Amino acid sequence: MDFLSIAKKRCSVRSYTGQSVETEKLEKILEAAHVAPTAANRQPVHLIVVQSEEGLSKIGKSANIYGAPLAIIVCADHDKAWVRPYDKKQSGDIDASILTDHMMLQAAELGLGSVWICYFKPDVLREEFKLPANLEPVNILAVGYSAEGLGDTNRFAAQRIPVEQLVSYEKL
Repeated sequence: MDFLSIAKKRCSVRSYTGQSVETEKLEKILEAAHVAPTAANRQPVHLIVVQSEEGLSKIGKSANIYGAPLAIIVCADHDKAWVRPYDKKQSGDIDASILTDHMMLQAAELGLGSVWICYFKPDVLREEFKLPANLEPVNILAVGYSAEGLGDTNRFAAQRIPVEQLVSYEKL
């Protein structure tokens, strides 16, 4: 499958079957995160893989994961993040987002659904998973087999702004 086909196949899934994600598929998803680029190759990201009922219940105190059998809490490590010297912008949240995107696309290629969750209570995740001060939960990636079917790969013309509004070119 070519890249654009995978990108168009991926959609946000908010209903999952009860089927667990196979270990081999989880390993491929984590490998996709492992090879993702980070600023200055600092790799300031930590992933917490949650599959147990107890762990998923802990996440449920902070966010709706839509019945997914697998959730990955994506954290930025502020002790390791590259900092842009001009304005002190830390790369951790950006790097965490790049890893999340790689994992979502790998999940789609494997026939799995996922949804990127940013609507969660970070203080609850910190408490439930005993996160140290340097780790900031940036998002939660819920993963599993979709109970909704696949996204329409032609949906983008209706759901996105036209490319002409998205892109501008420098004026010479």
